[in-house]
Amino acid sequence: MIYEQDGSYYDMDAVPTPKVIIDLDSDPDATVVEVTFGDRLGALVDTMTALKNLGLNVVKGNVFLDSSGKHNRFAITKADSGRKVEDPELLEAIRCTIINNLLKYHPESSSKLAMGVFFGAQPPNQQVDVDIATHITISNESPNRSLLNVETADRPGLLVDLVKVINDTNIAVESGEFDTEGLLARSKFHISYDGKAVPKPRQQVLANSLHYFLRRPATEDSSF
Repeated sequence: MIYEQDGSYYDMDAVPTPKVIIDLDSDPDATVVEVTFGDRLGALVDTMTALKNLGLNVVKGNVFLDSSGKHNRFAITKADSGRKVEDPELLEAIRCTIINNLLKYHPESSSKLAMGVFFGAQPPNQQVDVDIATHITISNESPNRSLLNVETADRPGLLVDLVKVINDTNIAVESGEFDTEGLLARSKFHISYDGKAVPKPRQQVLANSLHYFLRRPATEDSSF
């Protein structure tokens, strides 16, 4: 049994899978972050302080409950400009900061997260075969924009590296969403090529580049 800060107890075997969403689509003026961890999460004060130390402001936030648990949602902007966060390295820093603070209050959840091996008290209790876990789809949303979906094994620096691979194929990332859930990361990117939807040959180049990159051994250095 584990003792919670509110005086309650819960069973170690019932530890829910943490989920962190970084959303660049739903708010035109701010980056929306959502953290879900069953019906508990621990204090968010340290997380807010850590985000402030990254040069960010939390401009609004709310908490709501549904069948999947308690969702803590907050909007953040850059303190120096008041604008939403779009830089991949800063977005990855936000993600790692939130997960690190989540594990501070719930170290038992490190066995549920791929990132637990880096920040947690214990590594994940299973490993993911990257080749099996990786799924990439690209479709055209409009004449001017395409949608890229990537699902793969999570690790630190993944968001930065995905954006770099996309940019290296001369494709622009306009916006997107990055979800961390357990051992997997699920991303969707709105992309374009020369201001238009990505043509089929270029889509294939991008898909091949991503598959090749994600298949690399996990022992290679991460960019973050």
